[in-house]
Amino acid sequence: MKHGKHHKKIGRNFSHRMAMLRNMVSSLIVHNRIRTTLPKAKAASRLAEKMVTWGKRGDEHAKTQAMRFLREHRLTIPKLFNEMADRYRTREGGYTRIHKLGYRDGDNAPMAVLEYVDTPEDLKYSM
Repeated sequence: MKHGKHHKKIGRNFSHRMAMLRNMVSSLIVHNRIRTTLPKAKAASRLAEKMVTWGKRGDEHAKTQAMRFLREHRLTIPKLFNEMADRYRTREGGYTRIHKLGYRDGDNAPMAVLEYVDTPEDLKYSM
């Protein structure tokens, strides 16, 4: 049966895809914005939202789950559970935003910027 197989493969096997998404979400937490292709941004957005939900929960189990998923624990965990949890305390969801950038020269891949909303360097407010 094919139940529960509703995810984008992005042309990679499971281990490569998870390693790539872990790196992307960790970079997103550290830098608040990353530039990538549109399918990768959509896949990473789901996981980035889950990280903020764990950060808002703030208990030990949520911290353990986040540490199992994220890279660079010295940078990502304190920022996720302190700064970002306080920033999104009243927000019920929709922590990320995807801006489409057009197409990349060379392979014509659709490019996008994935960012957290309500940050000081938010693209929506700088436009």
